[in-house]
Amino acid sequence: MSIEFIIAGWIFALAVSLHNLEEARYLPAWSHGGSRWQRPVGVREFRFAVIILTLWLYALNLWAARSEAGSLPVYLLAGYAFAMLLNVFIPHVVMTVLLRRYMPGLATGLLCILPAAVGLIHVGLRSGTLSLDRLIWVGPLTALGLLLSLPILLELGRRIFPTPVVELS
Repeated sequence: MSIEFIIAGWIFALAVSLHNLEEARYLPAWSHGGSRWQRPVGVREFRFAVIILTLWLYALNLWAARSEAGSLPVYLLAGYAFAMLLNVFIPHVVMTVLLRRYMPGLATGLLCILPAAVGLIHVGLRSGTLSLDRLIWVGPLTALGLLLSLPILLELGRRIFPTPVVELS
């Protein structure tokens, strides 16, 4: 395993952490802004989902760092980077342009995720840790898996941390 790939993986994890912190703080309120393209999300369930996805990334980094080049955890990590690259543009750039208002996560997406994810994939391909032939199909599949996990994690978060009902008298 390339030490540069391991280092790039941890830099990527830190970039995602910064991005997720920005989203966890500001995105739930932003989602209640009346957009027909954005379903409102509660603070508790969103933060739960973000925490689980961030912990998964850190676990994946540990697993990949202890694995061989070309192994499943290495490709899952690269696939996560691919998914986060897509996430910078869809929804962050697209929603900011369509709504003409800043979508939380755009700045950290462009300034942190974009260079860290591109760097991870570049180092992996350059060092032979990754193969482009395999990454071409693993990346989109991993992105799809992460996308499909979101509604499940949000629902689980709603069940674990229900929003208290406020009674009006």
